Amino acid sequence: MTFSQEEIKQNLIKTVKVLSGDIGSRSYTEIESLEKAVVFIEEQFRSYGCVPERQSFEINGNIYQNIFSEVKGTNPSDGIIVIGAHYDTVYGTPGADDNASGIAGVLELARLFSKEPAQHTINFVAFTLEEPPFFRTRHMGSYIFAENLHKKNIKVKGMIALEMIGYFNDKKGAQLYPVPMFRWFYPKIGNFIAFVGNFHSRSFTNRFADIFRSTSSMHFESLTGVSLVPGIDFSDHLSFWRFNYPAFMITDTAFYRNPNYHDPGDTHDTLDYEKMAELVLGIYKTVKQL
Repeated sequence: MTFSQEEIKQNLIKTVKVLSGDIGSRSYTEIESLEKAVVFIEEQFRSYGCVPERQSFEINGNIYQNIFSEVKGTNPSDGIIVIGAHYDTVYGTPGADDNASGIAGVLELARLFSKEPAQHTINFVAFTLEEPPFFRTRHMGSYIFAENLHKKNIKVKGMIALEMIGYFNDKKGAQLYPVPMFRWFYPKIGNFIAFVGNFHSRSFTNRFADIFRSTSSMHFESLTGVSLVPGIDFSDHLSFWRFNYPAFMITDTAFYRNPNYHDPGDTHDTLDYEKMAELVLGIYKTVKQL
C-alpha cells in the first residue's frame, strides 16, 4: 500500500494544532486540559479503527492516564514493539514541539499500521507525566507502562520514543551539543533527526538506523552513549531501560536546537511539517522491516 506524504502532513498539522492551540498547556496541575488531551487522542485512535485503552494511576490524589492501542502483527512471536510519546507539557507552554509533535507521530503511525500491519504487534502509547516534577521518577507514565509489561512478562523487542520531532533550523551554528567535542563529528546545522540510545540498546538502534537509511533519504545521525552525556536519557525511553528493555529516542535534539524549548513560544507555526511527514513515513517503512 502506498501512503500519501501530503495526507500524513495534514494529519500531523491537525494534531499539533489541537493539542498546542485548542487545548494548550497540559501540565500535571492542569487536570482538565490533560483530560481534554486524553479524549482527543482516544478519538483519533478510534477514527483509525484502533481500540484505545486507558491505564489509570493515582499520584498525590490526582488520577492520571496513559492511553494506548495495540495493532496486532502478522507474525507476533518475536515480541512487541512499543512506539510512544508524552502528551503533557511544562506549565504555561503550548508544547507544540514538546511534545505534541511526538504524539502526532504516534497517532499517524497507528493510522498507517492499522491499514497495513507489521510482522510485530505494536503498542502505540501516549504517556503522561514525563515533565518535571515527575521526570526521571517512578511516577512517569512511561515507567508505569513499562513496569506493567515487565510484571506481565511481556516480551518487548524494542521501544521507540518520539521526543520532539518537528523543529529544524538550516542556520549554521544553530545546532548545539552536550559535549564540545561532538561538534567535530556531528553537523553544525540543525536539519537532521537523531536516534539516541544506550549501549544495551545498540543492536536494536543500529538495526533501525540501517533499515531507515535504505528506506528514507532523510538526514539522520545516530548516537549510542551513557547517561553521563546530558540528554541521552531525557525522555520516556529511560523508563524502558530501567526494565532492561532495548529502547531509543528519535528527536530533533530539543534544547540543543530549539530556542522555544519549555517556552510559551513553542507554538505550532514553528514546526516543519514536511520533514515531520518524511520522518513518519520513514519510521513506518523501517518498522515494517524490523
